[in-house]
Amino acid sequence: MALNSKTALARARACIRIETNALADTAKGLGVEFVATARAIETVSAAGGKLIFSGVGKSAHIAQKIAATFNSTGVASCFLDATQALHGDLGLCSDGDLAFLLSNSGQSDEILRLVPMLKRFGLKVVAFTGHAGSDLARNADYRLLYRVRREACPLELAPTASTTAALALGDALAMVLLEARGLTRDDFAKYHPAGNLGRVLLLRVRDIMRTAERLPVAPDTVSTQEAILAMTKAKSGSIALVAKKSGKLTGILTDGDFRRSALTGPDFLQKPVTTFMTRAPKTIRDDALGVDALRLFEAHKIDDLIVIDARGKPVGLIDGQDLPKLRIV
Repeated sequence: MALNSKTALARARACIRIETNALADTAKGLGVEFVATARAIETVSAAGGKLIFSGVGKSAHIAQKIAATFNSTGVASCFLDATQALHGDLGLCSDGDLAFLLSNSGQSDEILRLVPMLKRFGLKVVAFTGHAGSDLARNADYRLLYRVRREACPLELAPTASTTAALALGDALAMVLLEARGLTRDDFAKYHPAGNLGRVLLLRVRDIMRTAERLPVAPDTVSTQEAILAMTKAKSGSIALVAKKSGKLTGILTDGDFRRSALTGPDFLQKPVTTFMTRAPKTIRDDALGVDALRLFEAHKIDDLIVIDARGKPVGLIDGQDLPKLRIV
């Protein structure tokens, strides 16, 4: 049967609405048990324990992703295959760990068999399920519940809304813990050293700024013509202007300032650069993160950013055109 575009779009929108409703219902249903689970993670993590996630079928995929999310935020986590656990893999469990058992129905045989075994190893168990009255929920120490009215599958068979809600609930738990622990970008970067994400997170302003002959600097006592010549020599769209004695930044002259200065009369080149420079320009420290520089460019709609050291002296320049080349954006 040929796919009808109108019917396909209507079905797709209905699917997304069903999953959206599941997310909204899950968010509304959060309460004391969510907080209790979060506190249990804090306790286990502080004691050097780990989180163990297990599930079967589609729940196994969700369990693996949530474990990976916690690992990426510095909370030691692992996935335990429910079947292999019965054949030796329980060896990765240690007294004091916290186990998350994922089952939408809360009645999966493989998962229910794990509960007494994990408790025998000294683990507390979190029932991660869509059914509060299930055997899993009743036998667990904590309950992490998501609420799903119906699956998005027209046959009511394929896990869709339930897996979406479970994944979102796991993400919410991880983000709550991330914020509570005060995780910084530097901390996050330690767990993502490879790939573009690690590159962006680890990049410092000092790694991307223009220096030496590409950084035009002049005393703020020079004429506009002298400042423009220095900019041209450095092939730069701006120049950092400093106090003659201290060397501290006092202003910036940009291409835009230069064009506006030309409108003041034929003798503009002979006027002091202080007549046209922008005083107290936006700056950034050389030890700041590259992403912080990007935010300044976006927030203030600027083309150039002067980099200063701890003494307020210009040590570099970031041109907005450099950022895409460095794949920060």
